[in-house]
Amino acid sequence: MSSAPAQIAVTGLAVMGRNLARNLARNGFRVAVHNRSKSRTDALIEEFGHEGEFTPADDLPALVASLEQPRKIIIMVKAGEPTDAVIDELVPLLDEGDIVVDAGNAHFADTRRRENALREKGLHFVGSGVSGGEEGALNGPSIMPGGSPESYAALGPILTKISAHVNGEPCCVHVGPDGAGHFVKMLHNGIEYADMQLIAEAYDLLRQVLGLSPAELADVFRDWNSGDLESFLIEITAEVLSQVDPTTGGPFVDVVLDQAEQKGTGRWTVQVALDLGIPVSGMAEAVFGRSLSGDVVRRSAAAGVLPGPAEAKADVDRDAFIEDVRHALYASKLVAYAQGFDAIRAASEQYDWDIDLGAMATIWRGGCIIRARFLDRIKEAYDRNPALPSLLVDDYFKEAVANGQEAWRRVVATAASVGVPAPGFSAALSYYDGLRAERLPAALIQGLRDLFGAHTYRRVDRDGAFHLDWSGDRTESPA
Repeated sequence: MSSAPAQIAVTGLAVMGRNLARNLARNGFRVAVHNRSKSRTDALIEEFGHEGEFTPADDLPALVASLEQPRKIIIMVKAGEPTDAVIDELVPLLDEGDIVVDAGNAHFADTRRRENALREKGLHFVGSGVSGGEEGALNGPSIMPGGSPESYAALGPILTKISAHVNGEPCCVHVGPDGAGHFVKMLHNGIEYADMQLIAEAYDLLRQVLGLSPAELADVFRDWNSGDLESFLIEITAEVLSQVDPTTGGPFVDVVLDQAEQKGTGRWTVQVALDLGIPVSGMAEAVFGRSLSGDVVRRSAAAGVLPGPAEAKADVDRDAFIEDVRHALYASKLVAYAQGFDAIRAASEQYDWDIDLGAMATIWRGGCIIRARFLDRIKEAYDRNPALPSLLVDDYFKEAVANGQEAWRRVVATAASVGVPAPGFSAALSYYDGLRAERLPAALIQGLRDLFGAHTYRRVDRDGAFHLDWSGDRTESPA
């Protein structure tokens, strides 16, 4: 228990909030703690009070009174109305210059609204993404704070100290104004969706086509984790696949219901990307894949009724197919990350955030769920060319995809021929082919739009918009 004023406060002591408070205390900060249910505050002090200097507060007025100025208060409650309720209760208690931090998974539009409202009252509001789950919150997460430069000047020394570190560098950087931090966290989650979908497709293809057991597949993923695919998600995939169910003695993965759940950040990513006009097809297919997995009514009606391919076996060499799937997985993951960074750039331009894309790759290298070896390559690509139009045209990524391109195509073709769904692999390859195409069939689409709706078209040989008199003599006129 600390007698000196607390340096920072955490209100909301469920698992993430409790662990974040412990992380702060372990790193030498005096931490005021509060929860609407006092029992959680008491439990934190009783179990972990020895880890640092804590000041428990029974209510928000007591929490505010325990803090040095400018006050810094982290809110760790459920997104949406509960967050608004805490803010509404806090604001009358605060003084000009105090800082309120929402470290939950808020929609960035809500963060922009809250930041604007608190700024008018002379307060700083910071929407901060925090990734790494409960372990990351305790031992060092990836932190993505938005808000004003002034707020980060006060928060930065604290957040960088408690974040994960890679090669001595903190996985925390000021992302940009108002909702920038929560936007980048949302895109992190969208990439996470795509990444998990692709890993699941790789597992499914190797199991269905080659008949490998989960234990054998665990060894495959362990081997992959020693190369370019090295990442947290590949690592824990091997762990899940090697797990034995204590009840049946069989593979754990075989007793888990095949209905993937979602909390909404993946859907938000796809919806926002549509508004920005950025194709994030890998993330979209991941969201649709989860939705399909949970569509019990239609899946039950179709299973055993809808016919599949006449020949559901592929004549492939075991080792060669494993290597092909590895290449397809890597290439598809690169596409997913490229699409994610495209969306961040588009939002940065739309909202004048001036986000440093290379820095985003740096803070994702440790602590977060999508941490991976090739994030260093992404940082290097943006260091070479901050205006890089797509990661896929950087020399390293262009070569990486080119090296695996034929394998990628074989995997997608094999999946289609044997009837194993691989929407993530297929969508990534289609995006790649669309991106590199010198001419797309969109010309026909524009012709159709002009015919049925007089929506006009543009020409390849001169400027301006035009319309054809389809119902008359079909002469062309400027729009």
